[in-house]
Amino acid sequence: MAFFTFAFVAASVLAQDWGDTPYVQTPQNVVDTMLEIAKVGPGDYVIDLGSGDGRMVITAAKKYGARGFGVDLDRKLVALANRNAAKAGVAGRAVFYQRDLHETDVSAATVMSIYLLPEVNLMIRTRLLATLKPGTRIVSHDYGMGEWSPDYQTELAAPGKTVGIGERSKIFYWMVPGRAAGRWRWRLELEGKPVEFELAVQQKFQVIEGTLKAGAGTARMENARLAGENIEFSAVVDGVRYEFSGRIYSHAIEGKARMTRGVESREFAWAATRTEIWEPLHTSLTSEQAVKEIH
Repeated sequence: MAFFTFAFVAASVLAQDWGDTPYVQTPQNVVDTMLEIAKVGPGDYVIDLGSGDGRMVITAAKKYGARGFGVDLDRKLVALANRNAAKAGVAGRAVFYQRDLHETDVSAATVMSIYLLPEVNLMIRTRLLATLKPGTRIVSHDYGMGEWSPDYQTELAAPGKTVGIGERSKIFYWMVPGRAAGRWRWRLELEGKPVEFELAVQQKFQVIEGTLKAGAGTARMENARLAGENIEFSAVVDGVRYEFSGRIYSHAIEGKARMTRGVESREFAWAATRTEIWEPLHTSLTSEQAVKEIH
């Protein structure tokens, strides 16, 4: 996979230049682990930014039956990757293009693979969050995404790796979060009478917090989790414990809920409507903020 060097100049990205940029090959065991962590399957579309010799997309196609493409600025590497795909018998499912990663449409990805410098990860972070569908998995070799904490990370031996110390590699994994921020309302029939609910959610990346109002009582959300468009949370209001889980569909949530009072528990269907839209706190990142995150 290609390893690009970038710099901030007047808040712009300098052109990538193969003549000034070293190519660093990702060890095959790291490729295999990245694909395993992303749970790649035959229904996935894998896009690799900085695809080098093509081994990420080729392995995804050959081992898991996935499809996808990679981009790199060096035409020789692109030609090599396409030859490697043909030799592996997956040229119909793994294709490589000479293209600037900043000009590449990545919206079709269900899995995104990157091996870029930290500042480049931050440069593309906002675009990935805005462009990729909620639930898309992202795996990065060696470098994180600044304030966007990974859902999972690990470190492993990387025999033959030519950069870093001790032939080790880090892998970072994220799932693109849906948009949960805003005010949500719904009504439930509880113990023979209607109860009005209101949920106020603040969001930063996949982290959500806020308050649940049930009738006249209010409490903080507990055990809140957002994974793609799947949301879970609980709250204890006036001695009653409420547990909600569901899936976000644009400005609606549908799912299941449980109410527990003492030793009695009841389950029921749950559907909410978003009545106010709030922007997640991560929706934009200036070049100055990116520099601050790096340092």
